[in-house]
Amino acid sequence: QVQLVESGGGLVQPGGSLRLSCAASGSIFSINAMGWYRQAPGKQRELLAAIASGCSTNYADSVKGRFTISRDNAKNTVYLQMNSLKPEDTAVYYCTTDLRATINEPFHHYWGQGTQVTVSS
Repeated sequence: QVQLVESGGGLVQPGGSLRLSCAASGSIFSINAMGWYRQAPGKQRELLAAIASGCSTNYADSVKGRFTISRDNAKNTVYLQMNSLKPEDTAVYYCTTDLRATINEPFHHYWGQGTQVTVSS
């Protein structure tokens, strides 16, 4: 059973920083792309950043220059460093990955449980 466990969310003042972590555990043969989404109340889930297995990255325009995605393949972990946070960044943040549990299985898409980020003074 594969699990993605997120941590690092919380309350931060505007202009502050947070670092989210997401660790994959369980049966893992191979991990392909990893990424972060967020969903604010009343809004659709939004792709923020993605990182390929070779570490090339892509960002949404809304976070480009403020957020940085990285990964530690040895720890099966993806990070999201968030700087210059704004109130409009308030949302539930989800990590995601395309993962292959065994050599005999295809890649499947997995989601974390979500972590709340609130930006407020």
